[in-house]
Amino acid sequence: MTTITTGTDKLTRDALAVLQPGFAGTTAPDWLLRRIGEGLASVALFGRNVTSASQVAALTARLRAERDDVLVAIDEEGGDVTRLEVRTGSSFPGNLALGAVDDPELTRAVARELGRRLAECGVNHNWAPSADVNSNPDNPVIGVRSFGADTALVARHTAAYVEGMQAAGVAVCTKHFPGHGDTAVDSHHAMPRIDVDLATLHARELVPFRAAIAAGSKSVMSAHILLPALDRERPATLSPRILTGLLRRELGYEGLIVTDGIEMRAIASAYGIERGTVLAIAAGADAICVGGGLSDEGTVLRLRDALVAAVRAGELPEERLADAAGRVHALAGWTRRARGASEPGAASQEGTAPGTDIGLVAARRALRATPSDHRPLTTAPYVAVFAPGANIAVGDETPWGIAAELAALLPGTGTGTYGADSAPADVLSAAGERTIVAVVRDAHRHPWMTAALDALLAARPGTVVVEMGVPRAEPRGALYLATHGAARVCGRAAAEFITGATGR
Repeated sequence: MTTITTGTDKLTRDALAVLQPGFAGTTAPDWLLRRIGEGLASVALFGRNVTSASQVAALTARLRAERDDVLVAIDEEGGDVTRLEVRTGSSFPGNLALGAVDDPELTRAVARELGRRLAECGVNHNWAPSADVNSNPDNPVIGVRSFGADTALVARHTAAYVEGMQAAGVAVCTKHFPGHGDTAVDSHHAMPRIDVDLATLHARELVPFRAAIAAGSKSVMSAHILLPALDRERPATLSPRILTGLLRRELGYEGLIVTDGIEMRAIASAYGIERGTVLAIAAGADAICVGGGLSDEGTVLRLRDALVAAVRAGELPEERLADAAGRVHALAGWTRRARGASEPGAASQEGTAPGTDIGLVAARRALRATPSDHRPLTTAPYVAVFAPGANIAVGDETPWGIAAELAALLPGTGTGTYGADSAPADVLSAAGERTIVAVVRDAHRHPWMTAALDALLAARPGTVVVEMGVPRAEPRGALYLATHGAARVCGRAAAEFITGATGR
């Protein structure tokens, strides 16, 4: 493909405007600043770009020195998926915990506080919340990122989240349209397929998105999934029937449509990122998320040039590209007007007033204990963490578990991490006479994990079991705790309960 050298003509500027690229490093590289000057309207932040809130604030200030209304996007769901607190774990529980409490006012307050912190860092576009109904318990990529498996519950909490975060002046991006909950395949790796009829899609998957639209969601993210009931040939991200026909015309959505990461294999392996980008914009998407795995200037230029070439070849209507760029600029304008003009954080329920650690409040309320009157542990235990493989959406760099939180309350707490090749005897040997606290994550999806727990409980009936994923099994062990997520605050809530520490 011939490289396009000009960065000033409208066509090229529109092509840059629809991209949401990432970059490497914790300061803005020269190439990124230069492209912003040429028309790039959005920048994406990932965990690799974050060391502290003050560093992010300095970074976003530098970006805005180049373009005042630049959209700075991030994937900050809270809970298991955090970028601002990627090194420590999140101060907020995720969606499943909020769904377990089922108090929309709490969800609204948590989202508002998370939005306030994002706004303080200069982030104004959040790729959250997940509005997926987690109807398939074996879902490898959604799980605790969903508010739950009940459609009505997911809908009311999605709406509350949208309202709370946007009250803080941060545009949400409700995802993954038209619903990624009934899948057993991760679209980071391959193309998921949902084989249900149209009536089921309307009664289940689409209900939370209708609620988000009614609540004023400023953007919606498409899913890289195939839904034959809607389009037998193309995944949602590339489907005019789904993005334009269903989302725009039938549901009446007028905001920004953003794709999930275009370099994910569901798209990249079948279409390539250049072709996928052109097809997505032609289908009705307005912004292309790229940079989770690709973070260089060359990628940005390749996608820019592919869009320009497609227009010049008559494969992509110029007015469609201009419309997409216009929607990006419209959202940027909203965020600029909302900056510093967000609603005050006054809460409507006890325990959520400004200054309250609302994330910990929510994590404590989400904790489920069996039995509920367990005698507190007073001696240092041994924490055995049964760790599943990394989830790309979550990332493997964010710490999780309860060992650090328990050690802060019971000095001398030991810990070890065990995988599918580990033997229960290894845990027993390392623990010695100490009480074992077995920490699992989605044990129902990992037969080896369930078998290890069975063997461990047979040998040590007094073992404490902490499930930090989606709880599916019957409560087991001397104490069974379901945290509904693996955020740092979920670990703290569990440690407080185990030890009887003040705060529960």
